[in-house]
Amino acid sequence: MDDIATLKAEAAGLVFPAFTEDTALELGLALVALARADALPVVIDIRTADRTLFHAALPGAAPLNDLWAQRKSATALLFQKPSMLVGLEGAAKGQTLAIHGLDPARYADHGGAVPVRVAGVGVVAVATVSGLPSRDDHALVVQAMRQVLAKAG
Repeated sequence: MDDIATLKAEAAGLVFPAFTEDTALELGLALVALARADALPVVIDIRTADRTLFHAALPGAAPLNDLWAQRKSATALLFQKPSMLVGLEGAAKGQTLAIHGLDPARYADHGGAVPVRVAGVGVVAVATVSGLPSRDDHALVVQAMRQVLAKAG
């Protein structure tokens, strides 16, 4: 399976039965616990299109990580796909986000932003990590989402 197919299948399995402020807090704290376990210097951001639900900057994270998180989150919310998937699909076509007229100061198609999808509703938020290599940012978010989903049963 190629990366695009893997990411599509992965995203299809990350569907929450519901997502509230409490769920955002649980997911955020799961991300903090995973990152702290390995002393990862990351910014963690969970937001809707118009509201921040959770934000943490762990030791070693840089101010630029906040900007990257905002840009990756904007991309995932706009396309309703993981930012990494958006980037890989564009690269496969030889395209960048500029083809859509998107300002690179506001959008980034690197890994780390994964939409929060609710069954029967669609995308309601995005969980983002910034501070690691693209694939590692993405993998950390997916790992935490799977933990929270496993508890939700």
